[in-house]
Amino acid sequence: MEKIRVGILGATGAVGQRFVQLLVGHPWFEITVLAASERSAGKRYADACRWILRGDMPEAVRDMVLEYGAPGLACDLVFSALPANIAREVEPPFAEAGYAVCSNASAYRMEPDIPLLIPEVNPDHTALIEVQRRRRGWRGFIVTNPNCTTTHLVSALKPLHDAFGLEKVFMVSMQAISGAGYPGVPSLDILDNVIPYISGEEEKVESEPRKLLGRLAGDHVEMASFQVSAHCNRVAVRNGHTECVSIALQRRASRDDIIEALRSFQGLPQKLGLPHAPQPPILIREEIDRPQPRVDRLAGSVPGMATVVGRIRPCPLLDWKFVVLGHNTIRGAAGGALLNAELLVAQGWIVPQMTAERAKAHV
Repeated sequence: MEKIRVGILGATGAVGQRFVQLLVGHPWFEITVLAASERSAGKRYADACRWILRGDMPEAVRDMVLEYGAPGLACDLVFSALPANIAREVEPPFAEAGYAVCSNASAYRMEPDIPLLIPEVNPDHTALIEVQRRRRGWRGFIVTNPNCTTTHLVSALKPLHDAFGLEKVFMVSMQAISGAGYPGVPSLDILDNVIPYISGEEEKVESEPRKLLGRLAGDHVEMASFQVSAHCNRVAVRNGHTECVSIALQRRASRDDIIEALRSFQGLPQKLGLPHAPQPPILIREEIDRPQPRVDRLAGSVPGMATVVGRIRPCPLLDWKFVVLGHNTIRGAAGGALLNAELLVAQGWIVPQMTAERAKAHV
């Protein structure tokens, strides 16, 4: 298979670096462009980027020269690690020019014609790409992945919603400091402390699950009917979001029913054998004190891509409660966008030399 040329927008930031780490050596994709702001454009990646991930900066990208992030880049697909306010201005010109844009930004997640995607949850929502092209006159498209907390919450809710129907969801998060980017929260604010507020987070966690678990109805998604109440907190953990979840179900289920639904769940990425699809997508811990971020955030067949669930027990207010854990900068950010791109390749939405071939494939 000819490799697909990819670029990374915002390549020097924390999520941009995670994209680089996951894409080097990828069997389907080849990094041909690293893009950054005008201030960094023209510099070697090794000179402009302060590498903050474990291990060394990959040799394959050290000498690449950063380019300014605008259409004209030599790639078919761009991964966007841009902040939402910048993504809102930068991403549409790429889609208009014929690029596939897999965005981690929140700017377009809730737009009616733009897929908000978790490949195991709603792979059929990519059909909105045709609607998006028709309405906006774009030759390419934008597909987004959810907020990092939403990703793991919805991954755990999907099998339960399918089997028993969700009526209410109550969630309290303990979110890692890496979720705030780099340098993130000042040490004197977060050490010996819990910060009970993350700007915009609760609104995202309360709205995105209803679109993700909604039903595709022609040219739009009918939102799922359940309600979500979220409390989001920043805690002194480096990586890995922990979420304490209570749910009310439409149909009665036993603890064994809940465990069986979670344990047996397989999404389309697992059936297709996509390179970054964890097998299985949901891991169950039976110990009374698991999952824990330091121990379980990299669990599974593809480190950082699985969702871990434990402490499943009756809830005296709703029906059931449990703890969800997931890596926030891998599956919750760059890894989520990467798996979206793998699904789009498998579905035929992205092809090599896309700007030349796209017309035959999808327009």
